[in-house]
Amino acid sequence: MSETGTEPRPLVRQLPDPVTASNVRHNPSLEELRELAAHEETTTEFGSPSYVSEYRSRSSDRTKNNIDDEFDADDHALVDEAIDLAGERELLCVDRLMGRHPEATFCCRLFVPVEHARIALAWANLFEPSDGREPDLYTVQLPDYDETAIRILPEEGFTAALGSDYTGEAKKSFLRLFMFRTKQQGGLGLHAGSKRVRVEDEDGDLNTVGQVFMGLSATGKSTLTSHGCWLEEPEDASMRQDDVCALLPDGSVAGSEGKGLYIKTIGLDEEEQPGLYHAATDETAILENVDVAEDGTVDFDSDRYTANSRAIIRRDELESADDEIDLNEIDQVFFITRNPLMPPVAKLRDEQAAAAFMLGESIETSAGDPSRAGESIRVVGTNPFIVGSEGEEGNIFYDLMGALDVDCYVINTGYLGEKSKDIGVTESVTILTEAARGTIEWTDDDQTGLTIPESIPELDIEEYYVPDHVEDYDEAVAELRAERREYLEQFEDLREEIIDAVY
Repeated sequence: MSETGTEPRPLVRQLPDPVTASNVRHNPSLEELRELAAHEETTTEFGSPSYVSEYRSRSSDRTKNNIDDEFDADDHALVDEAIDLAGERELLCVDRLMGRHPEATFCCRLFVPVEHARIALAWANLFEPSDGREPDLYTVQLPDYDETAIRILPEEGFTAALGSDYTGEAKKSFLRLFMFRTKQQGGLGLHAGSKRVRVEDEDGDLNTVGQVFMGLSATGKSTLTSHGCWLEEPEDASMRQDDVCALLPDGSVAGSEGKGLYIKTIGLDEEEQPGLYHAATDETAILENVDVAEDGTVDFDSDRYTANSRAIIRRDELESADDEIDLNEIDQVFFITRNPLMPPVAKLRDEQAAAAFMLGESIETSAGDPSRAGESIRVVGTNPFIVGSEGEEGNIFYDLMGALDVDCYVINTGYLGEKSKDIGVTESVTILTEAARGTIEWTDDDQTGLTIPESIPELDIEEYYVPDHVEDYDEAVAELRAERREYLEQFEDLREEIIDAVY
């Protein structure tokens, strides 16, 4: 505990120096990390390692930061104890670079006990090796601590992840602060995937379109971001980033994870998601909480351990992944929803887009709160990792969209009405491709109050008119808008024009 009982001690001076500390193994190779994790490994039929953790989702209900939450002496004591234990335990220390953009690259240092080497192995496969610079961000993860508590000091760049052995805690500890630091620099961190699409116009000229997809885990973000859109040369589509990006004031979108992706595997289908399936069944993948039989047979459809089963896959094993992780320019933003009252796609004005950002409508997933999986939820920015004022994030988003002249859309990847009309991957990818081409014809629809497609090449959009699939549609939408407005009004610093734009 610190001398005052309320303030943490200077962290950099208190954490072990991995170069001189006798209890720390500094930057072991990936091969060494796998050897150290052998006691927990089941080898799959593909030759890849598979592990089962005790914790299988983030402990969001036990996570606090000292900006947004009441942080008392007990919380600071937890931080201090994590630092003290880091000086006593036999630890692995792994340094990695998060991001490549000159304005958004951070060196991250993870401390984890040697007996939990699989966490270090999985995490290290997501990011690129450090170039030797001093760390900007630090996480101490101690899975066998007798209490589960995630405590974050954003200004210090420090996270203590105690009592959880879930790899996602390590991953998000750094990505959370990546987004916080981006906001400090005048940009905005996004829980989003990014993609570059090159399509021909009527004159045969290639146009490059930068697309960004905002959505919670398990809503189709990875699927849409990584999909090649069935384009053939000279046209193409390539994923730049899968999970977290930094939208910078100049309109560029900086990526964060340069080596791998942390994807959900439940229901992974070779036909629907061939790229992700190939990468997840390569020997370079690392499986986490996937049902793997004693003989190594993998069953992606089984939720034996959890519906939040995961794989760390290599970018270079994903055909649609680009060598680059940054977008030079953002052109289109898609808010992914599963709200059955929403059309397959609608085009939004800037203030509507900011409202959509604030509403963050989706469904709860097993990655967040497994006990509520499938329930309708609202998460600002579809981003459960915001540090600081959520209303201010909406204002920043609104300002950036206006300044950068970005087209924004809400896209429904679920179904219409009472599951009367599914919206599949084929329909969603067709929408993305034609939006990039600029071939969608739009109309302002009086009944829905939205700008919706009048026509989309290769898609009979009339079959997806929402009022045709919902009984008492007008009443249902009126109730939805009232709920949305009430929700937005709770953010005291959110601008009135954004609240008034509720759709």
